[in-house]
Amino acid sequence: MPTFDTIIRGGTIVDGTGAARFTGDIAIKDGLIAQVGTVSGDAAEEIDAAGLLVTPGFVDIHTHYDGQATWDQEMAPSSWHGVTTVVMGNCGVGFAPAKPDKHEWLIGLMEGVEDIPGTALAEGMSWDWETFPEYLDALEKLPRTVDVGTHVPHGSVRAYVLGDRERPGAIPTEDDIAKMSAIVEEGVRAGALGFSTSRTVLHRDVDGEVVPGTTATAEELVEIGRAMGRAGHGVFEMASDMMREWDEFGWMGKLSRETGLPVTFAALQSIAKEMPLDEQIASMRAENDNGANIVAQIALRGNGIVMAWQGTVHPFRLKPSWQEIAELPWEEQKAKLLDPEFKARLLSEQHDFSEVNQDIIGLIMVVCGGWNMQFEMDPDFNYEPTAEESIMARAAKAGVSGDEYAYDLLCRDDCKGFIYLPILNYADGNLDFLHDLQHADDTVNSLSDGGAHCGTICDAASPTFMLQHWVRDRSRGTIGLENAIKRQCADTARLYGLEDRGVLAPGYLADINIIDMDRLKLGKPWLAFDLPAGGKRLLQKAEGYVATIKNGVVTFREGKWTGEAPGGLIRGPQRAELAEAAE
Repeated sequence: MPTFDTIIRGGTIVDGTGAARFTGDIAIKDGLIAQVGTVSGDAAEEIDAAGLLVTPGFVDIHTHYDGQATWDQEMAPSSWHGVTTVVMGNCGVGFAPAKPDKHEWLIGLMEGVEDIPGTALAEGMSWDWETFPEYLDALEKLPRTVDVGTHVPHGSVRAYVLGDRERPGAIPTEDDIAKMSAIVEEGVRAGALGFSTSRTVLHRDVDGEVVPGTTATAEELVEIGRAMGRAGHGVFEMASDMMREWDEFGWMGKLSRETGLPVTFAALQSIAKEMPLDEQIASMRAENDNGANIVAQIALRGNGIVMAWQGTVHPFRLKPSWQEIAELPWEEQKAKLLDPEFKARLLSEQHDFSEVNQDIIGLIMVVCGGWNMQFEMDPDFNYEPTAEESIMARAAKAGVSGDEYAYDLLCRDDCKGFIYLPILNYADGNLDFLHDLQHADDTVNSLSDGGAHCGTICDAASPTFMLQHWVRDRSRGTIGLENAIKRQCADTARLYGLEDRGVLAPGYLADINIIDMDRLKLGKPWLAFDLPAGGKRLLQKAEGYVATIKNGVVTFREGKWTGEAPGGLIRGPQRAELAEAAE
């Protein structure tokens, strides 16, 4: 009998702790790391990793696979980018608890907030649950390439308790809040990793209504947080417009100090936030200096929209001529778009803003003509583009209007061209402001939105972008490899109490990536129509992942799924007893 199941030989090991890289071997036995260093003995499989990077599997704590995880084992696109653990149920949206008469409402909430096709969710989900513990039981039935953990989402809880009374501005009674708190406590005790809410006008349901958490009071939120405190674990996650009058950091600090639990929020440069990012960080640190544990989730590139004719958004959606063809089959749409007479007519028209919600009119106007903020996604696209690369600059150089340049760009490659519009995190026209935040202990790398915004982004590729851009290629200043790996592995895992992963050491889960850094490269995005009911999603692969291993089993080789699905459901914090014993 071989001594080990697998031995990875001679790789450059970056162990996730932040310690310096070293050359060595890793032995795997029964799904765990057995030895690290110089390994003697044999194995059923040996992998030659000479010249390759060996890291822990990536832990992505901000995803929205709540529906997809009930039917999909591969868990793409996150699993294509070295991710072996995802945390979903973020931003207050999810599918449990769910009374039967609220299924359609919950789908509409998710479709509106996260741009996941409602038809795909309706066809893909079996709804063999009502309570949150029953949802966890349903998740546990399906093996996957990754482990999944989840929050209890505020929208679902509010809808379950308030029923038809749930609408913007609804004020729960004390009894309502007590019932919501009990549901959250039950969910956390059953294995949820926390609770999530959203308080931003950018998050709206399919009918344009703001999400339930937007108008919740601090008293409601703190009482729900106390429920997690009674359960003894959990992370309180929130997206917010950070209006100063709401005093978000005040109640977050109070809640964290009282319960001893972490509170985490999406920290972004945003047109929807009254508080600049610097002020958000300073306010967080003031609370933390007073005994709180608040953690900022930061994105590593501009968050925004990838626009295409077949995508959810493009600059000409509010033109009357587009509206005339919006419901036609794609081949008929394409024929119209390539017709010079149709093009001339559309470009001559004004946008129709009459039905646009005034809360987001500024954003819509940028989408429809902010050519200085929009960029052509060519094959070697750099996600930190300069002003000289904008559509405005390229149109001027070509001697045409921004409208015409953008129209022609979208018509390239058989009408499969893409435009990148970084709405958030790109106010300065670069990412310099993120450099220091990537060296701070009170921030974590996050906000990939894996599984969401299917027709507008593919930020699930964030771990690959981190390595390719921030570690290797960035001309304006890179970050260290060891720090980057620690932030995407150990730091994200520890925030959620997942102390059994994110580090390459004996006793930890054998969740491992083997990466060829010289070959690592993001591929060009494409639109696929492979969700249930033919639902669309924007996908992006990468070269350079030689292998990804989950629980000691190789799940991907050179970017292709092996068919293995050793991942499961995470129920609550995962302690590191085995790792501690091994040490």
